[in-house]
Formats: sequence, C-alpha cells, structure tokens
Amino acid sequence: MAINEKLLEILVCPRCKGGVELNPAQGGLVCKSCRLVYEIRDDIPIMLIDQARPLDAGTRR
Repeated sequence: MAINEKLLEILVCPRCKGGVELNPAQGGLVCKSCRLVYEIRDDIPIMLIDQARPLDAGTRR
C-alpha cells in the first residue's frame, strides 16, 4: 500500500474534518476521532463516508 506523502498531509476525514493516519494493519487510513477506516484501493484512498468501515471491524476484508 503506497500513498504519496504530500497527499497524506492534506487528507482529512470527510465526516469530522480531522486528520487521518496511514495504518497498513487496518488496510487504509484511520480517523481515530470517528473510529473509521477508509480503504486504499490501487493506491487511491476511498474517502467516502458510506464506504468507510468501523475501526473495530477488524482487519482488511
């Protein structure tokens, strides 16, 4: 899972507008405030609230 560092610096959670962190163990970008994981597919972060999964849902599908 590769993501451009510049892109990572500007990405925010679409729900709370807080920062997100890259977390390969969870399979994407994690918003700790909302406890959501935004998946990264083909090196593209999917920053859609309706496609995010709860942080407690475990590891990548």
